[in-house]
Amino acid sequence: MTLEIPEEERQSGHVLPASLESASLKKNNWGLLFPGILGGALVTLYAVATPFITPALRKVCLPFVPATSKQTENVVKMLRHRRGSLVDIGSGDGRIVIAAAKEGFPAVGYELNPWLVWYSRYRAWREGVHGSTKFYVSDLWKVTFAQYSNVVIFGVPQMMPQLEKKLELELEDDARVIACRFPFPHWTPDHTTGEGIDTVWAYDMSTFRGREKRA
Repeated sequence: MTLEIPEEERQSGHVLPASLESASLKKNNWGLLFPGILGGALVTLYAVATPFITPALRKVCLPFVPATSKQTENVVKMLRHRRGSLVDIGSGDGRIVIAAAKEGFPAVGYELNPWLVWYSRYRAWREGVHGSTKFYVSDLWKVTFAQYSNVVIFGVPQMMPQLEKKLELELEDDARVIACRFPFPHWTPDHTTGEGIDTVWAYDMSTFRGREKRA
């Protein structure tokens, strides 16, 4: 004797109810969407963080530490009665370049981090000095500074001896080098102002080369 199985019971073993099928599809969609969102976030984080991390992996690291308002004031003080173009080596967010431009200097900043360069350009535009400022993405060791009369550097101790030699070879006699936070190891400053981390040292190449000749 054969029993006839109702149609709905025969189908129940093969087809999910509509509510369960919809929930299953939503679960699968979330399973695909979440990894996509996570992957996109990681790519964005990598793109933003890499320009900040890469300099720290170099043999000589010049990290981004914004200049204080007092440091900026002291740099401007060292530029009084000076003329010619100015370059900030490792210009960060552009505040030194912008401050110099406001004092009438054609000013240039070199910075390895492209995000900071783009932000500096925006700041210069916002401050109304974009016409007298320029910012470049470049490694300071690959740039020649011979054309600049005023050089500003916020350095770190391990890079100062090498930079000292580079500037000695490239700068003209009328150039002035302004060092912030850390002085050069072998040069004698012509002028010093500020205290602690706000100390600024100014070195005139003419004085330095005069001492060399006498020696």
